[in-house]
Amino acid sequence: MQQIHPTAIIEDGAVLGENVKIGPYCMVGPKVTLGDDVELVSHVVIAGRTAIGARTKVFPFASLGHQPQDLKFSGEDTLLEIGEDNQIREHATMNPGTAGGGGVTRVGNGGLFMMGTHVGHDCIVGNNVILANNATLAGHVEVEDFVIFGGLSAVRQWCRVGSHAIVGGLTGVEFDVIPYGSVIGDRARLAGLNLIGLKRRNFSREEIHALRGAYKEVFNSEEGTLRSRAEAVRTKYAEFEGVQTMTSFMLEDEKRRFCTPRNNGE
Repeated sequence: MQQIHPTAIIEDGAVLGENVKIGPYCMVGPKVTLGDDVELVSHVVIAGRTAIGARTKVFPFASLGHQPQDLKFSGEDTLLEIGEDNQIREHATMNPGTAGGGGVTRVGNGGLFMMGTHVGHDCIVGNNVILANNATLAGHVEVEDFVIFGGLSAVRQWCRVGSHAIVGGLTGVEFDVIPYGSVIGDRARLAGLNLIGLKRRNFSREEIHALRGAYKEVFNSEEGTLRSRAEAVRTKYAEFEGVQTMTSFMLEDEKRRFCTPRNNGE
């Protein structure tokens, strides 16, 4: 059974699933869809063509689906899609896509978006992603699964962050972060692999050993180019899925730049 507080405003056209809970002073626009068991705690504003998946919980003063922070936006009918089982905490903001960026901002399942976090227009965010307090993603950022962002970190527009990576607090990301990587610094530099995260997610010792070997050969060598070294370890560690994931990410587009260690000139 739906539970809607009498002070909440639900505009005609909004679609509400089973057992939705909407608390005091929430506003839900006419093009919004809320899945089963979604909860809006209080003072939540959801606008535009926004769809929120089942069991997602949104906390006070979050603002979802208002127009993108892009001066080129001229009222196009674009989307914000949020998956299932997310927690979206106080003062978080998520913007829909733009016509020039594909028209959709998409957030996966099982994420935690802490206080004051921001997901900009046309971002694609995977599953089980965590943004700590005041972490921000600029427009067109792509984040793969199981990434963690420390508090007050920021990612520049068009960057990619690979799966299982970790971005330290107060870190500014200007270039792509490899899968399984750990980056820190006011201008992000690669500081090794996210070994704690890999162990917590039950990567085998053999897989971790292969990733460490591949990492050293790619980033701690001066022979050839970064791309040629990635190609070499891709062949050498062909039987290890993690190394294949990392090198596929690096070789996808030869024009991409990556966060590298401080002692690496590339």
